[in-house]
Amino acid sequence: MEKNYIPEWVLLNNQVIDEKGQLKDLQKDKEAVRSYFLNEINKKTQFFHSLKEKLDYLVENDYYEDDFLKKYTHEQITEIFNIAYNAKFRFPTYMGAFKFYNDYALKSRDKKVFLERYEDRLSINALYHADGDFELAKNMIKRLIAQDFVPATPTLLNTGKKKRGEFVSCFLLEGGDSLNDIARISEFSMQLSKIGGGVSINLTNLRAKGEAIKDVPNVSKGVVGVAKLLDNNFRYADQMGQRAGAGAVYLNVFHADIEDFLNTKKLNADDDVRVKTLSMGVVIPDKMIELAKENKDMYVFYPHTVYKAYGIDFADVSTNMDYWYDKLVENPDVRKRKISPRKLLDMIASLQGESGYPYIMFVDNVNKVNPLKLPVKFSNLCTEILQPTITSHYADYDKKEQDEIGMDISCNLASGHMGNMIKHNTIKETVYAAMDVMNSVSTRTNISYVPAVAKANRLNRSVGFGIMGHHGYIAENYILFGSEEDIDLIDVFFAQVNYYSLVHSMQKAKETKQKFYQFETSKYADGSYFEGRGAVLPKTDKVKEIFKDIYLPTDADWKQLKKDVMTYGLYNSHRLAVAPNGSIAYVMSATPSLTPIKQLIEERTYGNSKTYFPMPSLDTAAFMYESAYRIDNFKVIDVIATAQKHVDQGISFELGITSNVTTKELVRYYLYAHYQGVKTLYYTRTQKLKIEECESCVV
Repeated sequence: MEKNYIPEWVLLNNQVIDEKGQLKDLQKDKEAVRSYFLNEINKKTQFFHSLKEKLDYLVENDYYEDDFLKKYTHEQITEIFNIAYNAKFRFPTYMGAFKFYNDYALKSRDKKVFLERYEDRLSINALYHADGDFELAKNMIKRLIAQDFVPATPTLLNTGKKKRGEFVSCFLLEGGDSLNDIARISEFSMQLSKIGGGVSINLTNLRAKGEAIKDVPNVSKGVVGVAKLLDNNFRYADQMGQRAGAGAVYLNVFHADIEDFLNTKKLNADDDVRVKTLSMGVVIPDKMIELAKENKDMYVFYPHTVYKAYGIDFADVSTNMDYWYDKLVENPDVRKRKISPRKLLDMIASLQGESGYPYIMFVDNVNKVNPLKLPVKFSNLCTEILQPTITSHYADYDKKEQDEIGMDISCNLASGHMGNMIKHNTIKETVYAAMDVMNSVSTRTNISYVPAVAKANRLNRSVGFGIMGHHGYIAENYILFGSEEDIDLIDVFFAQVNYYSLVHSMQKAKETKQKFYQFETSKYADGSYFEGRGAVLPKTDKVKEIFKDIYLPTDADWKQLKKDVMTYGLYNSHRLAVAPNGSIAYVMSATPSLTPIKQLIEERTYGNSKTYFPMPSLDTAAFMYESAYRIDNFKVIDVIATAQKHVDQGISFELGITSNVTTKELVRYYLYAHYQGVKTLYYTRTQKLKIEECESCVV
């Protein structure tokens, strides 16, 4: 085959747009799908005479585990596969088909032959995670093949395989301050990166630059040195070159190294301090915003002096600055210095406009509604995971001291397709099926080489069900993003998702007699979580029409749920988290997450060719889409804030801006998001204006 050969299906897909990049012919994408299957997938898929022959081959040749299949009769297994194949599923977009068969489908070891179809991968997921419960497997496969939900990439990809990676690929580690702690965090980050894990690390406990070590002053190198170390780790442990390592570091803004920390992401930073691939997040307490609004100076503190004065890690102190700030300022034994909080906000905004970083976490917005007694201190690579951590402290191995193992986090996720769940009237069934898959993943995951991660998973069984397809669904229904109708739709829909996730977790606790760690001290146990929660009914005519045939939980249902939760507990410490949905949204032919689209037709480059993904319903509703770079960001924030009321963790959402947006305007978005109760902001993505679009050039 010629080096520059471009297959027919790619050429057809490329004819969706004209030479100016405008929509030309959507039918060409349908033709591309047909050509792809006819000339690529069908020709390269291994033929078997029967399902039994196929499964026997895959087990005998060590492609599949066999233990999970032995829990069913052959007739039951056949029925699960029949449900999948009888659905007659067809990928509506070439990108969806390509992403699945390129990234998820099981292939022969030389990668030349497909051993699975889409239906096979979903059937294996259902059989494996139902763990021998045939009725549960039937429920799962029905929701999976209808594309009502999909497990997260590592679950969908690895389930059932004999030689597989982990089912989870996102981790959060709380860094301690000793060299032992730093060394172990460094080791853990590499071990997790080796398996393709994205790792977020909280550096807030670390000594600032110039602090004392063993009472010798001015010797600590601060957080920047550790960030550089981690940056190199993730680039080195890159899953054998197949996938780049991905890491993020978070720092509380009251840490004395905050400005040095931010400077590591400047494009013109010196190589000695610049971190090249590491992502970065800042944790912002309300106290900083209060001081900025009052235009007062703000003290930042040296963590080791705080620890020496109070015996408390700075990450625990800095998440509660309303209580601690004045105490630290007034204590002469706590080293501190003054900065301008307004200038710091400007610095954050300027850096976001330049690099997209840092992520932002409004820690008091998180903990004011945190149902658990333990505080949340930082977030993950995509800013949707918000769970408490407890710092681990590692002892010297030549002494008799024991390691103090705290709690770190593994992300166990799945995402529903908003439009399909509503159109199929399967909100309850989808939430239940997704919770069952995620609970299976939690039970079967033991990251033993990172003991604090394994411990927290064992104690809390936290999961995160999210949603995709929002913008596509509202466009299809002629609802404008951020409109009154959209806010109404989001409010009603997410109230239901929250309700059914709570019911499922309560029923699981009742069935297993297992409650998550420290349930008794939570706001669920005393019922206070349910104050102000009840029936959420549509207010607008359009949303009333959408939900006219869908049962909506009543005030009486919520009252009963409160009573049941207080009686039986909850199985999961956390239930909901809205991820950004990258490649998995292509497989689902959905717009990602809750945020607005960036392009009507998205362009991606694979190898020597470009691939195009047209947004849903472009043939009938293209005029209803407004891109993230043109939409009113205050409306985007309103949508996120509305969903956030019902989501116990976070929502990964990006701000889209054009290059003429000032840092002052960006700060206004931050302050509005904070005011509206938004918990985190992910990337800020900047679109450079063309000359004719640049407002400053208009005469």
